[in-house]
Amino acid sequence: MSSFTLQSILPLPNSSVKIPALGFGVYQSHGPTCKKSCATALAAGYRHIDSAQYYANEGLVGEAIKESDVPRKDVFLTTKILSPASNVDETYKSLVESVDKIDKGGYVDLFLIHSPSSGPEGRKTLWQALERLYKDGKTKAIGVSNFGVGQIEELKQFAQVWPPHVNQIELHPWNQQREAVKYCQDNKIVVEAYCPLVRNQKADDPTLNSIAKKHNKGTGQVLIRYCLQKGWVPLPKSDTPSRIEGNADIYDFELNKEDMKSLDDLDQGADGAIVQAVTN
Repeated sequence: MSSFTLQSILPLPNSSVKIPALGFGVYQSHGPTCKKSCATALAAGYRHIDSAQYYANEGLVGEAIKESDVPRKDVFLTTKILSPASNVDETYKSLVESVDKIDKGGYVDLFLIHSPSSGPEGRKTLWQALERLYKDGKTKAIGVSNFGVGQIEELKQFAQVWPPHVNQIELHPWNQQREAVKYCQDNKIVVEAYCPLVRNQKADDPTLNSIAKKHNKGTGQVLIRYCLQKGWVPLPKSDTPSRIEGNADIYDFELNKEDMKSLDDLDQGADGAIVQAVTN
């Protein structure tokens, strides 16, 4: 049986920080529902929650942690910034505001650039602001999201911190982004998988269903397990308590080589993306 457990962690590059191998996403989760979902996840054993400025729920995540029985130091909290302000100083202020929403006067564990869409100058401003936040101890790690190989390489021109600790991209059997993943793994950049459940759009896929039936598991559990066995950090999202718990119930089975190959063979490249594939 697999060595994975709900307590499994992965080291971040050039860092003493370790990231829980399973995360919990809160995209489009708002109000009391968001807090309840975070509470359910923490009670189920998740110790890693992924938010963003764009999600408009950083404060709710912070409140859920405070109201839980789990100490802040035991929860790995991530957030992201989408666009730079007019300069590094103003961008830094935006980062600090996010940290304070989540953990007033404290820190986040990981802060990411949410998208490369602000262009070379925007990316430079964002990264330099993140480096300052990192140096000031307000984040334990910094990284990127939706970045392709060229955009990560571009950071070398000015980065004091390289490689980024994490690259968070869309990953599931239909969109495996193999070039970006290999590059990240070669450079010891931890790869996080968003949309690992494909927003339930592939629940009827015959290959997926036959594997799920074989292991007496749900299709979502197979998809999360697949991510873990690929070495990715999946970030499944749900506001349904039974699903939140079920998505963490993935440690009593293992996908064999044939299962993994069958899922690998579903890859459609960029055409399989439901949000976006990176540009390399």
